[in-house]
Amino acid sequence: MAMNDNYSEATSESTCHVVTPFNMGKFHLSHRVVLAPMTRCRALNGIPNEAHVLYYTQRSTEGGFLITEGTHISPTAGGFPQCPGIYTEEQVEGWRKVVDAVHAKGAIIFCQLWHVGRASHPVYQPGWAAPISSTNKPISKRWSVLMPDASHAEYPAPRALLSSEIQEVVEHYRQAACNAIRAGFDGVEIHGAHGYLIDQFLKDGINDRTDEYGGSLANRCKFLMEVVYAVVSSIGAERVAVRISPAIDHIDATDTSPLALGLAVVERLNKLQEELGCKLTYLHVTQPRFIAREERGRQGIEEEDAQLMRKLRRAYQGPFMSSGGYTRELGTDAVARGEADLVAYGRLFISNPDLVKRFKINAPLNKYDRTTFYTHDPVVGYTDYPFLSEESGSNMPYACL
Repeated sequence: MAMNDNYSEATSESTCHVVTPFNMGKFHLSHRVVLAPMTRCRALNGIPNEAHVLYYTQRSTEGGFLITEGTHISPTAGGFPQCPGIYTEEQVEGWRKVVDAVHAKGAIIFCQLWHVGRASHPVYQPGWAAPISSTNKPISKRWSVLMPDASHAEYPAPRALLSSEIQEVVEHYRQAACNAIRAGFDGVEIHGAHGYLIDQFLKDGINDRTDEYGGSLANRCKFLMEVVYAVVSSIGAERVAVRISPAIDHIDATDTSPLALGLAVVERLNKLQEELGCKLTYLHVTQPRFIAREERGRQGIEEEDAQLMRKLRRAYQGPFMSSGGYTRELGTDAVARGEADLVAYGRLFISNPDLVKRFKINAPLNKYDRTTFYTHDPVVGYTDYPFLSEESGSNMPYACL
């Protein structure tokens, strides 16, 4: 793929709002194109390695912002093969090498703290135990779990956490955040989205508890807020972000009133910020693009989704990040209309390590290969996508971007 002689960096950048600077709290970003957190299954034995160093530095730019793949907070947190953790010293040291390399490029990087909850299998659990959750209900057969041998299996029935056990999980989040700061990360993103553990407490389609963590909206928000309070108290609000997805039904994560749920979370985060006298780094909300198959044809659904995002954006008192199927044009429009301060890109960043440069000059994009998203090869589909300099035959070093 040769570079198109017709695109102009000066013209493109002046109209591409997603590559304009933004102050994200104490972090001064040179653009708003964020590397989204994406599971990539390359951490053999759960430890980040040299392939991670290359992958993240390839996607680093001066003043750019990256979020790591979901990173396990404890031995019970996993549900995919070969994903990294942040709960052992060896994992902390592995991440430190990644962070140091990213910082050397002038970029900022947060660690996404992840517990999959019931979206797991005994093969990933200590002692072949049942996965933990808010509920004993398994994920339906519509979905399947990826096994270590690349086969798929049904999700098993989880074990609902006892009320007395929940504080131990909160502590795992807090300790993982402290470990991330020790590894050199600039902050953490608490993953409360996409049907994983925190979302299993938030959504009334999953949470069937009758204790203080179930039933009302206030009760269903309690676990998330306990995690946020614990992490903020240990590393500071300016280093903490939260991700939610109130309208997404991934792995059966449904709610009868997504907007009410999203606003309830926003209200509590705003209150926390007011109490602290400072803001969280950002709120990250995933666009509701993963709606149930039978809902896809419903008239007006796209406008409903857009209204939900706008209402959450208007309600939240702080930097707002959005992700989910954005293109250069959609991201630019979202920023221009004030619907997002930051836009996280996933698949486009996988296949275009120099995505920011391509957006600036409106260059063609490499196509991604879905079949390599979750393999364990440290090169193919991970660090071998070409830069524009390689495609055009130029020897210009894109490390200086």
